[in-house]
Amino acid sequence: MPETAFLETGSFGPVLGDAEFEFIRHVVGENAGIVLGPKKRQLVQGRLGRRLRDLGLHSYRQYCEHVRSSGPEELVALINALTTNVTAFFREKHHFEALASYMLPEAMRRNAGSRRIRVWSAGCSTGEEAYCVAMTAADVVPRTGWDCKVLATDIDSEVIAFAQQGVYPLDRVAALPSERLRSCFQKGSGAQAGKAIVKAHLRSSVTFRVLNLLQAWPMHGPFDVIFCRNVMIYFDQPTRERLVSRFAEMLAPGGYLCIGHAESLHTVAAPIQPVGGTIYRKNGGEPHGG
Repeated sequence: MPETAFLETGSFGPVLGDAEFEFIRHVVGENAGIVLGPKKRQLVQGRLGRRLRDLGLHSYRQYCEHVRSSGPEELVALINALTTNVTAFFREKHHFEALASYMLPEAMRRNAGSRRIRVWSAGCSTGEEAYCVAMTAADVVPRTGWDCKVLATDIDSEVIAFAQQGVYPLDRVAALPSERLRSCFQKGSGAQAGKAIVKAHLRSSVTFRVLNLLQAWPMHGPFDVIFCRNVMIYFDQPTRERLVSRFAEMLAPGGYLCIGHAESLHTVAAPIQPVGGTIYRKNGGEPHGG
């Protein structure tokens, strides 16, 4: 075994060296805005170990060369491997309660002329959040006469492909009330046996797209509500500030931004005000709750 290979391989596989870790930190920081601190080395090594095996590579030095020579395709695979996708149906349920009780009713009053409502799930992961928005909207917004749609985006192409199917293991929906299960899901059969399938009228109201939040956005808005929960924890403060300012530009006056419970916008200068429970409202429009 060559000496370099011995040095790069530990008891449980290749070891991520200093130079390679710094290269990966730089690549994901520049292209996805993800901040990997020095303590994330073991996490990166573990996440990328499977990618090395899939590619038949024996060291992280080889993998870094592969990233340099492969272009955007491997960059996407790298980011997919490092992003965490933890979600659940009606996670942080107070956001959906607020969506039903005042966010959507305000949007209906604001948009009485156009009868158009738009919600964006930014960082939608495997789709549960976006479908929960669609379910909540179906409870509140009349299906006839209103154009209510959800845009769901994520940087991870694999979770977008999963979410588009709207098919989940039964244990993922087990905690939902029986009435919700009956109205929003159907049991799979054949190849989909043991799965819950989001009903067609809900799937058709959600559009899934791959999107890097730090790059150009093809949509123009305005959005009545934006969900961006537990995404900005990966970003440094300047990146968070720029992102929130862009979200504010995309929101209709009086529109809402929902963030994760571990996030805070107290130091961000943008035309939005907290209304409680990690919910922020853009200035303008009718008074909150009016």
